[in-house]
Amino acid sequence: MKTPVKATLIAVAVAVVLLVAGIVYALIQQPAKPDPEAGEKLPTVRTDSHVLDEGGPDAVTVVEFLDFECEACGAFYPIVEELRATYDGDIRYVTRYFPLPGHVNSTQAALAAEAAAQQDRYEEMFHRLFETQAEWGEQSTETPEVFRAFAEELGLDLAAYDAAVADPATLARVQQDKRDGERLGVSSTPTFFVDGEKVELVEWNDLEEAIAAAVAE
Repeated sequence: MKTPVKATLIAVAVAVVLLVAGIVYALIQQPAKPDPEAGEKLPTVRTDSHVLDEGGPDAVTVVEFLDFECEACGAFYPIVEELRATYDGDIRYVTRYFPLPGHVNSTQAALAAEAAAQQDRYEEMFHRLFETQAEWGEQSTETPEVFRAFAEELGLDLAAYDAAVADPATLARVQQDKRDGERLGVSSTPTFFVDGEKVELVEWNDLEEAIAAAVAE
């Protein structure tokens, strides 16, 4: 290769290397795009969330992410009911779905609750699911017929119930709750938030103490 040609090729190669290096440097120096949620507290309640107790105008908002098949949720159920009675009017109690993958019937139970909600009977199904958890929990296969029987016992319109359970939008509604929970740091159930603050459950009375402190403020 003649020397002038070789020199030209070397010059071009060096120029390409410098150009690439410049681009990489420029990219590195660009400020990171701001996270629109950085520094913002994520909401724990949506407009379509199920509110069991509205409370007064200054009520403390208590949100429970739950799995109807979860034994810990079942254990907290009577505690929650007692707290709802004790702080009636002082708290706004909201429940949200968070079915865990290890529970075969958890999603089916959530679909049953959501289908009942579409007939304004969410709370009745909520109670029925927890009161009968031992009967249908920890199964090896899904048992949607059990939940349909609950719907019949509650006097729901079964045609509407069946349509709601089969509607992909009903499942999407359940999954949206779970996605919201994951963004809020929920990884197990039950997980409670009191006025947007996650409650760390170590003792059985931690939830009550958090509610009492928020109500007293």
